[in-house]
Amino acid sequence: MTSGTQATKSKMTKAERRAESIRHILDCAERLFAERGFHGVSLKDIAADADVHHTLIHYYFGDKNAVVDAVFARRAPLSCQRRMEALKEYEREAAGAPTVEGALSAFLSSDFDLYQEQPDEWKYALALGAQVANAPDWGADIMEKHFDPVVQQLIDILEVALPACSREDLYWGYHFVTGAFMLTLARTGRIDKLSDGLCRSDDLPSARKRLSAFMAAGFRALHACRQAGLSAQDMLEQLPVIQGEG
Repeated sequence: MTSGTQATKSKMTKAERRAESIRHILDCAERLFAERGFHGVSLKDIAADADVHHTLIHYYFGDKNAVVDAVFARRAPLSCQRRMEALKEYEREAAGAPTVEGALSAFLSSDFDLYQEQPDEWKYALALGAQVANAPDWGADIMEKHFDPVVQQLIDILEVALPACSREDLYWGYHFVTGAFMLTLARTGRIDKLSDGLCRSDDLPSARKRLSAFMAAGFRALHACRQAGLSAQDMLEQLPVIQGEG
């Protein structure tokens, strides 16, 4: 700790020092969870990274589940609020005639914006969000609490944009969208190796340009099949004909 930092801390009130200590611990926990996953991190790991005694973490939070909840409680409300605002603004602008591309862009863009506006603040938060979305043993409650209302808003808009699709179709479509989105946010480096450096997993602007259009095409293809009265098992065989490729 530098002398300047020590001097700053000495001027803080007790409440301010506590808040700063909690912020520092949560910053460390967020990075460790993002890098190693929930099960790969212990409270002692967090304490060592934060340079505090592990009993302090027990005192502030109780257990590891409470720590990860606190990590999400800092970021998720802002992410969800911006997504909801973007969806509602788009819904108003669409005036009863939304498009799939417009709805998906509104839903996905806010998190891309957060990363581009504050990369240091959101780098680990978005990667951790990707892990939570794929961890039913510890992430389901977090997703339900923070993100489900926003997803339902997206589904409602898509239902207007794709009237031939059932809600079941739309939920499956969302499932595929969020899978691709979470993998993108995880920035695993896999695409870097596959493309021999042509693509970079941390190049979120390039992913952003492509993701909504790519996923919208899938929704539109499904909608075309439903309009043609095709069952699920008939879709794959008949889709090229419907799209004029057969």
